[in-house]
Amino acid sequence: MQLIAMLTMLIDHAGIVFFPDQIWLRVIGRIAFPIYAYALVQGHYFTRSRTKYLFRLFILALLSQIPYQLALDPDGLNVVVTLFVAAAVLQILERNLSLAAKAGITLAFCVLMEGFPFDYGAYGLLLVLAFRYASSEKLLGAHLLLNILYLIAFGAGAVLQMLSIVPTLVIVYGPYLWKKIEQARVRAWVWRSFYPLHLTVLAVLQRLDA
Repeated sequence: MQLIAMLTMLIDHAGIVFFPDQIWLRVIGRIAFPIYAYALVQGHYFTRSRTKYLFRLFILALLSQIPYQLALDPDGLNVVVTLFVAAAVLQILERNLSLAAKAGITLAFCVLMEGFPFDYGAYGLLLVLAFRYASSEKLLGAHLLLNILYLIAFGAGAVLQMLSIVPTLVIVYGPYLWKKIEQARVRAWVWRSFYPLHLTVLAVLQRLDA
């Protein structure tokens, strides 16, 4: 699972930097984020210390920001910032709050993430929440509904995101296959450092190619 997420993200970002006219590279890249969202929920659920888990995400987000701005978007916030906020929201929502308060908090963060240049914006948060709270029977429908709403909100520019349903299909309907994929583990330092490192390499290559 981790290898697929890293490889598809690398293909996506390499396509943005070096082959912006090759849409098929972006198509492949749609696979990555749902896997990261799923992994975030699993990490949140099984970690021994959620405080330390948040701290690691925060540090990784800081380390990734400059490479992200150099390689992909000089004005945006990288995807680990999105995942950090999503993890923080998960912790807030698991407190003893009323349903109305939880809905209000979720809405407030969605507005915040759309108002500022978060990678994936409110979509990223809502997909994480879908992986956390939707049952396996309803997860595919929740993801599909989110993609449709995203398409309505952003039009043709969001068509590619419809393809992000593919890994969710595998999670829901291919548990045996998914179990086999998850057995292909990578070292923790490789998993944690891949995002800022690959962005740094792309930024360097981009400037050497200029």
